[in-house]
Amino acid sequence: MRDLAIRGVLFAALMAITSVCLVAQEVVDRIVAHVENDVILLSDIRALSRYQQFLDGKPETDAQIRSLSGLRSSFISEQEYEARRKQASLAEPDIRAMVSSQLYLSNYLDSRFRPAVQIDPKDVAGFYQTAVVPRAKARGEEPPSLDAARDSIQEALIQNGINHQAEQWLKESRLRLHIEKSLEEEAK
Repeated sequence: MRDLAIRGVLFAALMAITSVCLVAQEVVDRIVAHVENDVILLSDIRALSRYQQFLDGKPETDAQIRSLSGLRSSFISEQEYEARRKQASLAEPDIRAMVSSQLYLSNYLDSRFRPAVQIDPKDVAGFYQTAVVPRAKARGEEPPSLDAARDSIQEALIQNGINHQAEQWLKESRLRLHIEKSLEEEAK
């Protein structure tokens, strides 16, 4: 009988502790997806969302995100940079980490796909005639000579080729990857 009373008291104490623990629990983060063996957290999605809000919702070109100083100089002033950073609730280390990740990815894609991109001299001349000359004339400027623009045109065409190959690679990779969504709608 005594054991039964002790068990009853222990059970009541356990229930009280459990109810206190349940009330005190707080969800800190959630898994939103599994991609192969990687886990994507809701906090990762929110941080990326804040970073994109910080960038005014526009994807930046590779040249625009080459460094944090390049990012800072893309704003009209240091005050605008700071105001936008605070509005997006991003700390400086968060921005540095995201810029670093973008640079790492950019460098990886460049090293992986640049060697395979072949630019035909006819493509350089065609780009010059269809893009460089009309753009200069639209601004009321004299277009640079083909020889003066050749290196920058070739680099632009190489970047386009890298982007095209990276898109193809990502499409093919998505077909092979096992992706499991855990959270259907984004909570903000």
